[in-house]
Amino acid sequence: MAGIFGQIAPPINNSYFNAGTQGQGLFLFLSNIFKLTGTIAGIIMVIQFITAGYMYISANGDIKKTETAWAKIWQSLIGLVIIASAFVLTGVVERITGIKILNPEIVGP
Repeated sequence: MAGIFGQIAPPINNSYFNAGTQGQGLFLFLSNIFKLTGTIAGIIMVIQFITAGYMYISANGDIKKTETAWAKIWQSLIGLVIIASAFVLTGVVERITGIKILNPEIVGP
């Protein structure tokens, strides 16, 4: 007997949501958060760099505005170095521990 609604097959076990094995879901979540944070920080850095360039161009020789623009340019470049260093450090930790942080394996059907 099939029941009131007929024969219903159970859904396919999608390992993207449970990450295949116990404990891997956290690393998948952290990887996605890390990538999202890096992307947002990179976009903010590019916007800061563009606005600093505009400030430098529109300074018209005013020393105070030029110094402010250069400070913003340097802050943008330092931010870029910090973002890149975070990804490199994460890659090193990934190599040492064997836990795939930046590129987790998603096992699916």
